[in-house]
Amino acid sequence: MEMLNSTDLTRETAIQTAQNEVILNAAYINGDWVTIEALVTDPDHSNIQALYDPNSGEVIATTRLCTSTHVEQAIAAADEAFASWSQISVSERARYLNAIAESMEQQFDKLVGLSVLNNGKPIEEAKIDVGDAIACYRYYANLITEQATWSKVSTLESGIRLLKTYSPVGICALITPWNFPMVTTSWKLAPALAAGCTVLLKPSEVTLLPELMLGNILSEIGVPKGVVNILPGAAEVGTAMTSHPLIDKVSFTGSNIVGEKVMVQAAKGIKDISLELGGKSAIVVCADADIDYACDLIIGGIFTNAGQICSATSRLVVHQDIAKQLFDTLKVKTESLQIGDGFATETQMGPLVSEQQLNQVKKFFDIATAENLNCLTGGQLLEASGYFVTPTVYTNVPTTSQLWMEEVFGPVLVCATFTDDAEAIRLANDSKFALAATIVSPDETAALEMALQIKAGHIWINEQQIVLPEAGWGGFKQSGIGRELGGDGLSAYQKSKHVLLTD
Repeated sequence: MEMLNSTDLTRETAIQTAQNEVILNAAYINGDWVTIEALVTDPDHSNIQALYDPNSGEVIATTRLCTSTHVEQAIAAADEAFASWSQISVSERARYLNAIAESMEQQFDKLVGLSVLNNGKPIEEAKIDVGDAIACYRYYANLITEQATWSKVSTLESGIRLLKTYSPVGICALITPWNFPMVTTSWKLAPALAAGCTVLLKPSEVTLLPELMLGNILSEIGVPKGVVNILPGAAEVGTAMTSHPLIDKVSFTGSNIVGEKVMVQAAKGIKDISLELGGKSAIVVCADADIDYACDLIIGGIFTNAGQICSATSRLVVHQDIAKQLFDTLKVKTESLQIGDGFATETQMGPLVSEQQLNQVKKFFDIATAENLNCLTGGQLLEASGYFVTPTVYTNVPTTSQLWMEEVFGPVLVCATFTDDAEAIRLANDSKFALAATIVSPDETAALEMALQIKAGHIWINEQQIVLPEAGWGGFKQSGIGRELGGDGLSAYQKSKHVLLTD
């Protein structure tokens, strides 16, 4: 498979932005950048973090990470700011959300460049990400202004009224992953601010470059001090946030292993919690599907962002009558994907985000070899600088395989066949995860009936994985607790309050 060259000018621009505009070695606390000192007393627990370009494997920059001391400072700032922020007018909160969106729009190219540079994804995918984040801030600005301050629930009896209103849940600890910088942040931060909460945000230490630009934006638009605090940190910071007695809500997106720890930490003090965790989503291709279009949906569902998506449709369930023809077409289309540097405009799949993720995917390649799985295509690391692997498809995979059961978080698809809808539904539901699914069939009635029986929080029918701000996001089983986006996303940062009074 051909490796593509990068566009040096675009890379140079992104590097210049990183050097000149991203504030490193600092945390954004109480409206200002606070310098993070080097830890010299404990060299075995250094707070130095290298930021890599996944396309080359080279270090872009180094920065220092926060400690629990910074968490205490940020919580004090958020606690002090909450009284006023929670009481300002809804229109004023909406104004700030729209201002964030407008500033991001003005810096669109810079944010895209930093995402490609630090995350490795193709430039067209990075453009979609920044656009989605902007849309999310605007969506919640509109949603909060449409929410009635008081709504009448019912009349219980003559002379008595029951009214309902909403209050912000309080001080929130938001922890976001590295696979969708800025996007996942907007999913949490926008509704939290709309609801009137104050926030401690811990972005992934792996992809800090685009995330730290948010601090500059907040200062530029004049968000009140202490309302948003950004803490670039590792596990120590996350633990200090989620276990702190003044934190009222924790929202975490990441792995199940860490999610379970977060849940235990949040249990102290009975904190409100939202968890968006793993996935092993199915794409069901029915016998009447258009094979060429089905393959496009399969490829988009598993190879976008190099498969580093919690909702990636990494299990293909295809009707046996069309399986051979579909696999033949899928092989050709997969092997024609252009793999390379995210800054190359022709690139369709970029690198994995880090060496750690590269080793994770390699581990599953080795498991597939040990399990003697049938590899239709791929299954290899690419001999190139950076963290590149081949887009990979395994066919006739038993449901007892580790690759069928476990989330790879890479461009690896496993396939099984079915003979009727009941078997398709059984296979689609054969997972401890239940985040998303795709159904491919021209028969909308049959597809909707299947959607009712597939356990998943979000289902696409004959469509790529478009995620709209209006659509609630979250799953069943071990895919997490709660919902993000849509009205559910706002409700996650509010507590309903009822008032009974005489008429």
